[in-house]
Amino acid sequence: MVTARDSWAFAEGAELAPGRHAVQLLGGGHRYEAYLAWDDELYTLVVAKLVRPDQAGDASSLEVLSREARALASLSHPAIVRSFGAVLDGDHPHLVLEFLDGPRLSTLIRRYPVIVEQLLPLALELCSALHYLSRRRIVHLDVKPRNVIMSGPPRLIDLSVATGLDELERIKSPIGTDAYMAPEQCDPALFAAIGPPSDVWGLGVTLYEAVSGARPFPPGSQKGDYPQLRMDAQPLPADVPAPLAAVVMSCLEKRPGDRPTAAEIAGTLEPWAAELPRPRIGLFRPGGRIRTSDFAPR
Repeated sequence: MVTARDSWAFAEGAELAPGRHAVQLLGGGHRYEAYLAWDDELYTLVVAKLVRPDQAGDASSLEVLSREARALASLSHPAIVRSFGAVLDGDHPHLVLEFLDGPRLSTLIRRYPVIVEQLLPLALELCSALHYLSRRRIVHLDVKPRNVIMSGPPRLIDLSVATGLDELERIKSPIGTDAYMAPEQCDPALFAAIGPPSDVWGLGVTLYEAVSGARPFPPGSQKGDYPQLRMDAQPLPADVPAPLAAVVMSCLEKRPGDRPTAAEIAGTLEPWAAELPRPRIGLFRPGGRIRTSDFAPR
């Protein structure tokens, strides 16, 4: 919960930096909070991701923000949130991110599962983003429904723990969000295996939850308890077409080398997505439901 002590509590119009003013608080986590802001130079609404006031002097929090700023500056992809710079040495250290007008995937699936013809284009967009990250030698390490904004197209956000493949040795403790972490993100003995397949695992958990409304592993009994280390994923409901279920479950193989790549997943899903009634770009649209027979090999 955000309190007055650990929130900047900016009033509308408060200056975050020269030419950038708060509009309203959007939310936040332990280290950071996000404000909708107006940027005079861009002449548009943006999101300012600020280090919380009680963390503003913390070198670790500032380094994480700086690392995210560097990662975003190196990326340009239609399914990954864009950055418009950062203020790292002012009174209010923050990133400037594009404002994405849409709900989080996590918000939508709390209300109802995503139907198959909505899941396929969503999965293809996320595969595109993850393939691009792998080609740029970056792993996101926190792929989950809360980090997917359902704008047009869906966008992957929050690279606060993203890491370059040549920087993985800096990981000294479990990294990510417990329920979405691959086994190699949970166990220090497996850290050497962290890489793009770790993001495929997060994709698998995300798609599993999106289509079923549940997670593939029961919640741990406490923080740091990782059921994914000691048990297999629960099967998807029977109403999920078996070929699609097989793709999702293949992302949850224990050994990273046994998981498909993001590009391989997309290659499998694309023919099925091509069978969707037009238009197939928007995720939430009227139209007939896809049939199980549409997954039959041709």
